[in-house]
Amino acid sequence: MRKKSVTIKEVAREAGVSAQTVSRVLNDRPDVSEETRARILQIIADMGYSPNIIARSLIQGRSHTIGVVGYGLGYYGPSRILTGIERQANELGYSLLFCLLRQPEKNLGEELFANLLGRQVDGIIWAVPEIGDNRPTLLAQAETAPIPVVFINMEPREGISVAAMDNLSAARRAVEHLIDQGYSRIGMITGPNGWWESRQREAGWRAALTATGRYSEQDLDCLRVTGDWYPSSGESGLTELISREPSLDAVFACNDPMALGALQAARILGRSVPQDLAVVGYDDVPEASFYFPPLTTVHQPLEEMGAQAVQMLHRALTHPDSEPYPSEQVWLRPELIVRASSIKSV
Repeated sequence: MRKKSVTIKEVAREAGVSAQTVSRVLNDRPDVSEETRARILQIIADMGYSPNIIARSLIQGRSHTIGVVGYGLGYYGPSRILTGIERQANELGYSLLFCLLRQPEKNLGEELFANLLGRQVDGIIWAVPEIGDNRPTLLAQAETAPIPVVFINMEPREGISVAAMDNLSAARRAVEHLIDQGYSRIGMITGPNGWWESRQREAGWRAALTATGRYSEQDLDCLRVTGDWYPSSGESGLTELISREPSLDAVFACNDPMALGALQAARILGRSVPQDLAVVGYDDVPEASFYFPPLTTVHQPLEEMGAQAVQMLHRALTHPDSEPYPSEQVWLRPELIVRASSIKSV
């Protein structure tokens, strides 16, 4: 026979308190003594009580569910961000309703956004890269939505909550490191042109080289090729750069897989790394320290960014004056990790 579910009244009777007191403990309210809280939690565990989440949601007017729209789980960055979202949501007691957008460069998110609103989620995290013009309609929807919305990795806008990496400053620091090491002709393999992160990293590269006073705009255009985030484009990109500029002595790749492709091309072309050619990547994937030579790269706190997005939603939802929901921008700072691929003395 199926065991009958334990009710909150039975827990209260066993603990010698009111059902309201048990409810306060379940909702982590502060107006219960620690002794009483501990006793009630022990009784809940002993009796196997499980709260009726649907009933609680109806009473509170909240689903305790966050809608998350993601893209590119095959890429290192998006997958780590979503890991951070899941862990933080679990810690704060939220369930996730996850949706995958397969063509982020197209403005196809409006229906998905409306669908999440219809499912009564408490808030939405839009973890899809800003590519081309895939933002304007969504931003308009977010501004009028009855729930808080947080965007990840896009250009900050007034009145919109955004959690983003300072890609420009991090890329500039990586190139300045190459300059400090004595490299003088520094090329770049960018990510796809439409991606905001790619454009920001390229802007950092340009800023660092322009500040030396030794590069013209024509030089910078000659020293730049476009990749697609995959190793093959890193290999072909470095080959093209060296054919254009045989004196090239360093390359900054917009992510680590493309840097891996560049290392492969260097070996094929007979360029010793780092003596003849320095290679720097971006992301600090777990394998980066095992590349040969170990890869200098930019470490991004990706899981922390995902966690920050959940915390931003939580702060908005628990804000005492939640209409309209407050917006905020959180910038995270990546860190340059120096390894053998960029140190001339090695």
